[in-house]
Amino acid sequence: MRARMSDIARQAQVSEATVSRVINDRPGVSPETRQAVLTALDVLGYERPERLRKRSAGLVGLIVPELDNPIFPAFAQVIESTLAQEGFTPVLCTQSPGGVTEDEYVEMMLDRQVSGIVFVSSLSADTAADPSRYRRLIERPLPIVLVNGYAETIEAPFVSCDDRLAGDLAVSHLVALGHQRIGMISGPNRFINTQRKLAGYRAALDREGLDDFVALTLFGVEGGEVAADRLIEQGVTGIVCGSDLMALGAIRAARKRGLAVPRDVSVIGFDDSPLIAFTDPPLTTLRQPVASMAVAAVRCLVDEINGHGAPHSEYLFRPELVVRESTAIAPSRRSVPVG
Repeated sequence: MRARMSDIARQAQVSEATVSRVINDRPGVSPETRQAVLTALDVLGYERPERLRKRSAGLVGLIVPELDNPIFPAFAQVIESTLAQEGFTPVLCTQSPGGVTEDEYVEMMLDRQVSGIVFVSSLSADTAADPSRYRRLIERPLPIVLVNGYAETIEAPFVSCDDRLAGDLAVSHLVALGHQRIGMISGPNRFINTQRKLAGYRAALDREGLDDFVALTLFGVEGGEVAADRLIEQGVTGIVCGSDLMALGAIRAARKRGLAVPRDVSVIGFDDSPLIAFTDPPLTTLRQPVASMAVAAVRCLVDEINGHGAPHSEYLFRPELVVRESTAIAPSRRSVPVG
């Protein structure tokens, strides 16, 4: 240990006696000097004594939907790293069809005495689901934050992308390219995110004096393909999609009909998921500001945990239109092949 003491003292530029006081957690050392010795321990590869290791501020649950949609791992990654920076240990729970449910994960988190829970695209976004499950958590009291899952009856902080604006921006982009028959595909209408995108989409069409063409189905590539096929049959030349995965399904539907994207049909996604810039063609989409939203969600939760009481309102983040190569000037007034 003498050799180690001298190595640590030399690295920290202090005496061996000072190193001994820090290692044995004794008084008489300034915070700056104590940190210098601990840093020297880390740099030299020595394990800190148990009593000197940074203690976790507590566990925080992070519940996300299935990981098939790459936007959810993107949210999880930033939320986890931000929680860790705040001193919390994140516990990631991911759902899958037929697997552990959101309510079951919550019970597991409560058994582990988590300090709070971050929900991403949870059941709160489903207007048919019972919101009392969240009210019971708040009454415990357990701090919670809900990302992309606004529900008016839940008194908690919400962090959301502005879906209404996303629908409006998508239509405005297609109108600027000369499209007159603009459709929208998305998931079931019971989800608040779908309702809001539809509201923005229809408001923009009303402003332009255009008709709407809507097909709602299951989220995902397969649902997008089925819904887009219906709209293409009705002669739409531009399709606004509820997610990037649905947009990939729309491109597949167009190609199966012998149409080219974007020459014959323009397609806009939503999320700007990782790798979506490398699809064929690279996808025009509405980007969710994942990093900003994730950091805001963690800060709200940490404030709640620390008793500072984050405002129980919804923080709306503006989506960004990212123009790539899946949208183009509308085809001339020729008939679009439908079969």
